[in-house]
Amino acid sequence: MPRIVTYNVHRCVGNDRRLDVGRVAAVLAELNPDIVALQELDVGRRRTNHVDQAHEIARRLEMTHHFHAALQVEEERYGDAILTTYPERLVKSGPLPGYPRMKGLEPRGALWVEVDVDGRPLQIINTHLGLVPREQQLQATHLAGPAWLEHPDCGWPAILLGDFNATASSVVYRTLTHRLQPARRLARRKQPSSTFPSPLPVLRIDHHFVSPGIEVQDVFAPFDPLSRVASDHLPLVMDFELT
Repeated sequence: MPRIVTYNVHRCVGNDRRLDVGRVAAVLAELNPDIVALQELDVGRRRTNHVDQAHEIARRLEMTHHFHAALQVEEERYGDAILTTYPERLVKSGPLPGYPRMKGLEPRGALWVEVDVDGRPLQIINTHLGLVPREQQLQATHLAGPAWLEHPDCGWPAILLGDFNATASSVVYRTLTHRLQPARRLARRKQPSSTFPSPLPVLRIDHHFVSPGIEVQDVFAPFDPLSRVASDHLPLVMDFELT
């Protein structure tokens, strides 16, 4: 049964303020995923010792990866990645709209990879939305539209996942659930799935949204000691089958 994980890794700086790429990789290795969507990765940044965190985590997990820089200043990059053990191809990466009335907001983006699951194509879109509600709404509408989920190449089955900085009561959530189903609602087992803040998670702001053709078996957020310290988010795990 395939397993997919979304994880905001907070540039691999844990709640103990220690930078440790290996610790983040260890959290993921313990989960034994087939597909991983990561947010808040540093690549070649001075503040995190110039390490390519996307490459290093993928190397430790023996996965291939694609990285999209939402922010780039000279050689320093910051953004999101998709890692997988399956055969894959990059379909698209690009920016999401900002909110013009507020200057200086962090740029946001999305990354789309097609993976081959036992001969069947599966579309994976990873994103990290902004913090301002109006900004988030613009970004969610863009993702739900012809540039992404309604793109001719985005056939079912498909999974949209990531850090949406929005709960199930938000406009963002309602916008995306007009197009896809929230995996938590479909899961056969009901387990704790709040992800933020990791030491005492009370918010569900990381999500998986799934199309028809995906049967969700389980959604959960591991709450072990390593996961509680490695990042300010817990990873969110989904086990599923293609129908």
